[in-house]
Amino acid sequence: MIRRPFPNFFPLLLILTLCNSLLGAAEVTRSRPNFIIIFTDDQGYADLSCFGSKDIHTPNIDQMAEEGRKFTSFYVPSPVCTPSRAGLLTGCYPKRIGMEKHVIFPNQNWGLHPDEVTIADLLKTAGYATACIGKWHLGHRPPFLPTRQGFDSYFGIPFSNDMSQPGHSRPPYKGWDEGWLHQDEQSKKWNTPLMQDEEIIELPVNQRSITRRYTDKAVAFITANQDKPFFLYLPHSMPHIPLFVPEDIYDPDVKKAYKTVIEHIDEETGRILETVKQLKLSESTYIIFTSDNGPWLHFKHHAGKAHPLRDGKGSTYEGGQRVPCIMWAPGRIPAGTETDGIASTIDLFPTIASLAGVEAETRGPIDGMDIHSLLNSDEPSPRNEFLYYDSQGDLQGIRQGAWKLRMMGKESKKFELYNLEEDIGEKKNLAPTSPAKVSNLQTRMLELDQIISNARRAQGVFAPP
Repeated sequence: MIRRPFPNFFPLLLILTLCNSLLGAAEVTRSRPNFIIIFTDDQGYADLSCFGSKDIHTPNIDQMAEEGRKFTSFYVPSPVCTPSRAGLLTGCYPKRIGMEKHVIFPNQNWGLHPDEVTIADLLKTAGYATACIGKWHLGHRPPFLPTRQGFDSYFGIPFSNDMSQPGHSRPPYKGWDEGWLHQDEQSKKWNTPLMQDEEIIELPVNQRSITRRYTDKAVAFITANQDKPFFLYLPHSMPHIPLFVPEDIYDPDVKKAYKTVIEHIDEETGRILETVKQLKLSESTYIIFTSDNGPWLHFKHHAGKAHPLRDGKGSTYEGGQRVPCIMWAPGRIPAGTETDGIASTIDLFPTIASLAGVEAETRGPIDGMDIHSLLNSDEPSPRNEFLYYDSQGDLQGIRQGAWKLRMMGKESKKFELYNLEEDIGEKKNLAPTSPAKVSNLQTRMLELDQIISNARRAQGVFAPP
């Protein structure tokens, strides 16, 4: 008789192997970094102390800069909010994904195509918990809501805070100063909804408390998911007009309306940082703070500043699309550093994919570049070129290294040429004396735009029953 020692060895080995495999997968998941993107609305390049503001005090965001890295040549792919947000979440110029045509209003039925892969979709496949808390503005009809775009949950305003449901209308008060002086009354005159997932839970939303409530939800999400990787997208509704703050920090001086709102956002950002630190998640969390476009200069002291940049929101001058950006990740990003390397929100998708160790499978080609090397070294940015599209998605210019070529109007044959390293304020037009440079940049600009046009994808379209 042949004796068979350990007759149950093979099943036991199989079970142990399986357990080790599962434990290994769980360990990989736990080791993936967390990501928090704080995205303000209409905040200018110069609206943080660490970016040069003399009037606005932002100690918490300044601390992020002291403990992280400032990006001083950081761009959004559109000077208005809907296409800018589409670009951030998909890693594409808005034109490539059919999202370039201005902004979505409450009476419109289009949005980001549900088949597009967002950062949330990408990370969800790797076991991340995902949440969107704040202003969405990529389609408020059911097929386009955050819960259909990779987010486990949503809490926020589905479009701009100066838009009313179901139509878009402006309240009958006597201007922005009057609205600031009568905060409670103003909040009720905007019939703006607050949503939880896919349901309206408050109409009109109390905008006085909304920034703080966003933070409450964000803190709760971070705390609930501290033991697993998470992605938090926190697009604030403000400082887009109308401006609101809670009663306990309200300043009746209308000249300080914008300042008060930014300082309130700074305070709430401090709560996010403190939560991450208290939960001992600092060394495993990337926090990115930036804005969707430049300041809405038309509204004066209800808007910010882009100094030393030229112009603001809606413009393809630097003040419209170059925005403040700080990235924070102690131990991963060197403290107190800055880079002037060209980078954009469209680069966040592939960069986050790289940092998370996740293979990005998208609906088609994307335009973003993996800039993770720019986060922690002095290497040149992988991005040396950036295209400028106006608020309607029309090609307006290109930056290549230090040089920027800008069309003077739609389909214009006249150009402006600036050396941004020497003239960040775009004051000296070098086009008349540099025809060869103009010609070369124009050729390259059209070539890149044609590549995007040839691979342009359809936007999401929804016809209500």
